[in-house]
Amino acid sequence: MADSRVAFLKVSWANVLLNALKIGVEGALGILTGSLALTADAAHSVADLLASGVVLIWGQSVYEDADQSHPHGHNRFEPLSALFVGGMLVLLGLKLLYDAGHSILTGVTAEYSIWLIIGLLFALGDMYVCYWYTQYKNQELQLPSLRALAADSLNDLYTTGAALVGVLGMAVGYPVFDPIAGGIVSLLVIHQGVDISRENIQYLADSAPPESEQEEIKERIREHSAVHGIHDFVAYYSGHMIEVEFHAEVDQELSVVEAHDVESELRRRVREIEPVADVHVHLDPAGLGEWKDADESTTSPA
Repeated sequence: MADSRVAFLKVSWANVLLNALKIGVEGALGILTGSLALTADAAHSVADLLASGVVLIWGQSVYEDADQSHPHGHNRFEPLSALFVGGMLVLLGLKLLYDAGHSILTGVTAEYSIWLIIGLLFALGDMYVCYWYTQYKNQELQLPSLRALAADSLNDLYTTGAALVGVLGMAVGYPVFDPIAGGIVSLLVIHQGVDISRENIQYLADSAPPESEQEEIKERIREHSAVHGIHDFVAYYSGHMIEVEFHAEVDQELSVVEAHDVESELRRRVREIEPVADVHVHLDPAGLGEWKDADESTTSPA
């Protein structure tokens, strides 16, 4: 856990620093030349910087142990920080789209400079390093917030490429390409923000994992030689992790010690599946069928 936390901090800091560097270069050149495409790309990175900071500060809560206030741990903080990333992207994308449309309607005032090309090529290299490093490290960590940051860095490559097309249009005498490129950037930003938000809302809403993952868990339970069947199976997201509850039908003649061993083994088997975090097992004597016959509308006296 300590090694994972250190790796998480390194990746988060890399995102913060590389986005800050991109903002400094693009922002200065965009303001000096009046390029909307470059300024929009720099503004996009301001949201990225803020999102990276939130993930750095907030996302590491996932590594905190369970406590009295959070008995199931802090898994929900991690997708909550990723949801913030998505929401920021949607809002910023809408603002950029408005600015691009306004510039096209009122006239373009940007001036071409070779430094715009140099700045955008630098930004492309900067974001590629950020994307590659975040993606590489998250192969081991498997965190939604880092996956969101990696996707955002990849999105930056597309938006910076669009800005580059706009600047090249200016170079050959078509300044309107600059706000058009800014509009394309904004649409890509909105699309990415919606995708990230949708994924993490699923994590926060206790949604069920995909059917294929549920079947994998059930199969792992059925593989135990002492299990005759399972029922009342429930799997749901708690943060980006999965919690599992189920009843396993076992031999009526098992002793308390034997039943305890079966329960412990089933819990261990299921927790080996990524990303299962916790497992709640209830053992039922096989053949009784009380779960089929019970009237759920009534409650038996204690």
